[in-house]
Amino acid sequence: MKILLVADGRSPITRGWIKTLELAELETSLISTFPCEPLPGVRELRIIPAAFSALAGSQVNGRSSSHRSRTRGLVSRFRGWFLAGRYWLGPLSLPFSRNSCLKAINEIKPDVVHALRIPFEGMLARVTPPEIPFAVSIWGNDLTLHAQGSPLMAWETRRTLRRADGLMADAHRDLRLACEWGFHADLPTLCVPGGGGIDLPAMLAALKNESALTADIPAGTPVVINPRGFRPGSVRHDTFFKSIPLILKEEPQTIFLCAGMAGQPEALDWVERLGIARSVRLLPFLVQEELWRLFLRAQVSLSISQHDGTPNSLLESMALGCYPVAGDIESTREWIVDGENGRLVDPSDEIAAAQAVLEGLRSPALVEQAAAKNMGIIHERADRNSQYPAVHVFYTTVAGRGQGKGKNG
Repeated sequence: MKILLVADGRSPITRGWIKTLELAELETSLISTFPCEPLPGVRELRIIPAAFSALAGSQVNGRSSSHRSRTRGLVSRFRGWFLAGRYWLGPLSLPFSRNSCLKAINEIKPDVVHALRIPFEGMLARVTPPEIPFAVSIWGNDLTLHAQGSPLMAWETRRTLRRADGLMADAHRDLRLACEWGFHADLPTLCVPGGGGIDLPAMLAALKNESALTADIPAGTPVVINPRGFRPGSVRHDTFFKSIPLILKEEPQTIFLCAGMAGQPEALDWVERLGIARSVRLLPFLVQEELWRLFLRAQVSLSISQHDGTPNSLLESMALGCYPVAGDIESTREWIVDGENGRLVDPSDEIAAAQAVLEGLRSPALVEQAAAKNMGIIHERADRNSQYPAVHVFYTTVAGRGQGKGKNG
């Protein structure tokens, strides 16, 4: 069976999903909405920018052109304005990309087209011809945040879900919400981690690497890691940063690792404003292997979301023994029972976040108990090797729908 993914080819979630398709013995092609290098396991790659994604630039040998770097710097500095503008202008730009997308679909001739999220990949690919089944995945903030960003985003979200012949999500909440946004409740659905599951053998193999860690961390120092980078509207980095002085007051030797924040104006501003430079390491975007090794070194993972599904970083940190502290929202409650295998806090409450972190730093027995429970959860519900049979069944069911059953594209 031939699957055509429409996704961000730079994303670890996309790469993980391609590996899941390989396990399921499915042939994979990719339309990437962001410039990217060729990917292992992808038979055919097309680059079709959508909603100004070309501004992200491409990476070649780990470097980007100075023009692209300056562009990304501006996007970083004016992130909130850029996101708001994309909500209004992004949908209007899609017709310019859809002709290229439709041409690629007709040339590749897949059995199923699968967009790995709604904005903007699903919105782009909803023009899939009705005789080719179309599946879409929901990320945790697609419906609760992005769909409500503008009337155009809401309209495109509804059109995408009405066109879909099948739906995946990484939280049961989103399967329920999708029906309120136009998805037909009698169509195939699957709840599965966004990257297809956690690749535990690859993770354990990567941890054998004994090279120096990305961050300078004195031996024996307590470590808290924030793995998410900046995600405007979704992750409450104000809560994260404001919790740091409260934690340092009680545990002054603690080091805070912040992935994807090196050189970010917002992060630099928080560090300077709060006077916490000595304790904070602003790190670049990390490859998964580097992030895994830092999870193994840290005692607590702190990522406070107000809009989210099931972040891969949450599952990976749980698998590697970090005590997870996360926002108390419906999707995270599907994985964490507060006080048993982690802590859930009000996303706007830095005091509660600090108290939860201190609890993890001061109680090795609690962290060890949570780690044992979390490894059992990962093995049962998130191990990639246990997920791919259900993925194969899902695609087979969607492919059998054939003519699109009267969907309006």
